[in-house]
Amino acid sequence: MPGLKLFHTTKGGMTEVTPRLADAEADVQGLVEAHMEALLGVKFLASEYSTGPVHGGRIDSLGLDENGSPVIVEYKRGVDAGVINQGLFYLAWLMDHRAEFEHLVRDRLGVTAASQVLWSGPRLICIAGDFTRYDVHAVREHRRSIDLVRYRLFGSELLGLETVASVSGGMQVGRRTRRRAVAPAASDVQGAAMVELAGAVDEVLLGLGDGVNRVERKTYQAYQRLRNFACLCPPQRSKLLVYLKVTPKEVDLVPGFTRDVSGLGHHGTGDLEVQLRTPRDVERAQELFRASYAAA
Repeated sequence: MPGLKLFHTTKGGMTEVTPRLADAEADVQGLVEAHMEALLGVKFLASEYSTGPVHGGRIDSLGLDENGSPVIVEYKRGVDAGVINQGLFYLAWLMDHRAEFEHLVRDRLGVTAASQVLWSGPRLICIAGDFTRYDVHAVREHRRSIDLVRYRLFGSELLGLETVASVSGGMQVGRRTRRRAVAPAASDVQGAAMVELAGAVDEVLLGLGDGVNRVERKTYQAYQRLRNFACLCPPQRSKLLVYLKVTPKEVDLVPGFTRDVSGLGHHGTGDLEVQLRTPRDVERAQELFRASYAAA
């Protein structure tokens, strides 16, 4: 983003919109908290959350992401070498106070959300004016899910966010090892083919770019940059369902291949359903996969 130039079109030509930092850290925090779900895919829970007199801290923002993972967001106006360690300090507190967090979720989002908190994948998101190369290296040394996000304000109406580094912590993100079935029964051949197809889709989604994390849930696998861009459901007998963050109205829908599920209940997130039955379908879907990845 430091090299990004933004221009405003006027009748007299083009005027550059100069990027700037916020006047105060609280300005960044207030802006993100007011629009956290749109910006980060995280439901806002609390601001300046006290960790109690013994721990003696205040978490800038607490939230719950699209997959039910607890999220801590820490902000810095400019560059601050302590933001990662501070966030990890609060993340350790959070893991020791799970019941307190679930109580907060229950109060804000209801009993169902509280019962589905995904404690295997807590996240730390650091939003700052910039990060050093030491920060980028440091996040790769920790076994936690950490996103470093650089911000810039453009004029009085535009906010830019750029993911500088993203690590998945304890979540499994390695390429899946293909396993060959040994002499499968005839009735299992189709099911085995769908499992093999799911493995191919997994490889494609993980290979779209750097910083893709895979989050395992019972009813789907989410593929995430800063927020979800694809959700892969368990194989059905004759097809796979993938849900993407692509606006259905911007796609030429093909019966039996793509479907608008806006407002319909389904596992995972995304308004475009893609139905995959053969390796050829996976090839057809790759443009949609890339579009959803870019949108995230």
